[in-house]
Amino acid sequence: MKKTEWQSRTKLDLIIEVWEQLDCEAVGAKELEAIIEVVRGRYGEGAVESPAVLARLLADEGAELRHAEVLEMDARWRTADPYEAMFRNVLKFSNFAEAAGSIKRLDNLRKQFARTKDKEGLRRVQEKVLRGRQRAQMIARNPKVDAAKRAEKEEIAEWFAVWLRQPEIFEDWLVLRRRAKDFRERFGEDEGL
Repeated sequence: MKKTEWQSRTKLDLIIEVWEQLDCEAVGAKELEAIIEVVRGRYGEGAVESPAVLARLLADEGAELRHAEVLEMDARWRTADPYEAMFRNVLKFSNFAEAAGSIKRLDNLRKQFARTKDKEGLRRVQEKVLRGRQRAQMIARNPKVDAAKRAEKEEIAEWFAVWLRQPEIFEDWLVLRRRAKDFRERFGEDEGL
């Protein structure tokens, strides 16, 4: 793809701008590779989305997809990512026990990556916890969700926030938090104590 001065300010806008610049009827592997190259060049490796995610975004914008190419490229991309298996389904927080377990697994990954000085692994752990916090906050703000469930998600979002600020103390903090009077009054006795 020729050198272009991209006007977009967000990653999503950039993805769409590149797709529009490609001026193609259907999107397949070649187009997705061009988009990935531009996103990587502008935002770095960590900003690159999987081919399936990119295809879904473009389909939402009206692109026709060459599904076989997209699926094949996505399968290759996922097997090439050494972190994919480690982070697959790690983020679960439908209740307090799941949230605590997810954060514990992510913290174990953090410790492993810190020992091996794996900066990309550490970045991905941070990103996953941040994504969990954002998802919990989104549910907590949704008026269609039951009030008790919203309160639970608000609490879990705070857990993620504490971990993001001080992962080293999180485990001890969580024990104290789950024993705190206001936690017990708000959520009842915690089965994890």
